[in-house]
Amino acid sequence: MNEDIILVIGSNGQLGSVLTRELQKVHGHDNVIASDLYVDSCFSGLFEILDATKITDIQRIVKQYSVTQIYHLAAILSAKGEEKPLSTWNLNIKMMLNVFEAARFSTVNKVFFPSSIAVFGDKALLEQTPQSACLNPATVYGISKAAGENWAQYYHTNYGLDIRSIRYPGIIGHQSMPGGGTTDYALDIYHSAVRLESYSCFLKAETKLPMIFMDDAVRATVELMKAPKENIKIRTAYNLGAMSFDPSEITAEIKQTYPDFIVDYCPDSRQLIADKWPKSIDDSEARSDWGWKPEYNLTTMTTEMIEKLKEKYNTIKLK
Repeated sequence: MNEDIILVIGSNGQLGSVLTRELQKVHGHDNVIASDLYVDSCFSGLFEILDATKITDIQRIVKQYSVTQIYHLAAILSAKGEEKPLSTWNLNIKMMLNVFEAARFSTVNKVFFPSSIAVFGDKALLEQTPQSACLNPATVYGISKAAGENWAQYYHTNYGLDIRSIRYPGIIGHQSMPGGGTTDYALDIYHSAVRLESYSCFLKAETKLPMIFMDDAVRATVELMKAPKENIKIRTAYNLGAMSFDPSEITAEIKQTYPDFIVDYCPDSRQLIADKWPKSIDDSEARSDWGWKPEYNLTTMTTEMIEKLKEKYNTIKLK
């Protein structure tokens, strides 16, 4: 059986940097091509400079390596995207359609396209938001992801392209820095605690949002892509849940280790975005179709985050 050759677009990002390394373990170091606008000096493996707004760049790499799977992770995120709405729309949609078009006329037989809870708006139930909830996103990022879900289904229905997608909640991991999302407070807060600094939170204390630990997010992605084709019944994007908490709850967990940790609340424009997002997610269809089940909760995630970030900052001090 021929080995899969994987192209990761946006491998320098928060999710991409971790997922790429996991894919190297799964598929073999030499079968994964990382790509982004610039080379990450910390990365080890095959790397190609790629501008996904240029379909010829994608086609060149797909042809050169006989790529069979593409993970398209490049996008401008929610909070960052609101600074330049039209640019965000144009960039996110152009890159996505370039990937889909390059895939359907090539050796590529499977594509991963990430969606987000940003596709939901004030028409969806905020508690246990169902898979089939109305999509009326409040941000350009969310609008682009909702459009992407429909395009993914269109390419599957009309061209038979095997596109798979997850609606990620906020992703928290120690491996990389945040990338401009509304849920980034839940990563920043750990860094501040470990550095023994106070933290100014841009959301209100009671703003509950669905979250997922990076290890679970990566595992879910790999499991979805490995699932038999006949098990994938949703061709827009699967809801994915793990845990839900608000800033006061994550602060309380951190205080178990750092009792003197101080957090103040200074809500900004990101609060308006968060108010329209779900508080919890119904992911029963992902659990039924391809066996999704999270392994981390707020307590176990906090233990892991603090341990790994302490190691990171101690290493920096030694240099």
